[in-house]
Amino acid sequence: MAKHPLSGGVGQATRVDNIACFPVIGVEKRGTSRRSAFIFKFSTALLNGLMTPMTLVRSACPARLRGFTLIEIMVVITILGVLAALIVPRVVGRTDDARIAAAKQDIASIMQALKLYRLDNGRYPTTDQGLQALITRPTTEPMPSNWKQGGYLERSAVPNDPWGEPYKFLNPGVRGEIDVFSLGRDRANGGEVNTPDADIGSWQL
Repeated sequence: MAKHPLSGGVGQATRVDNIACFPVIGVEKRGTSRRSAFIFKFSTALLNGLMTPMTLVRSACPARLRGFTLIEIMVVITILGVLAALIVPRVVGRTDDARIAAAKQDIASIMQALKLYRLDNGRYPTTDQGLQALITRPTTEPMPSNWKQGGYLERSAVPNDPWGEPYKFLNPGVRGEIDVFSLGRDRANGGEVNTPDADIGSWQL
């Protein structure tokens, strides 16, 4: 057997199937881990021609430094799948809750602007005039008599709902004197109650 060139005669190199494998002797040095000492000895063996890169890749010494086995990988994937099944619905649910809250806030602001419009002009815009009447002076009857210069919303355009659709406006309303509402996530009338698919309207404020 050949002596390990760095072991000072203590570590003995063995060859199994043309693979050089040095026992890790005296690696409990201060500031040196067992793994880093093993890697250092393997690197030295490569430099001295005792091993080739191919035999290093194929080496089975020691087993704790090998890559993950298929079973280990499958266990990790299973754990990640379970975590995803538990966490993703909660994250998505919080996102939907935030969008519903944002829609209600927008509707409240629009309703406040409509009330100011009525206070100045004696009536709400018609359905045909729509919410755009809060931004630009209507040019169709009934014409507002005292339309506020600059409009009634602190924006240059009527906002869309959190799902990218325009807010709906009805005058007269179906559920109130006037209705301002979003069709929700499904962008369709109705929707299952207490879900993001349900309509979100001024009647809920």
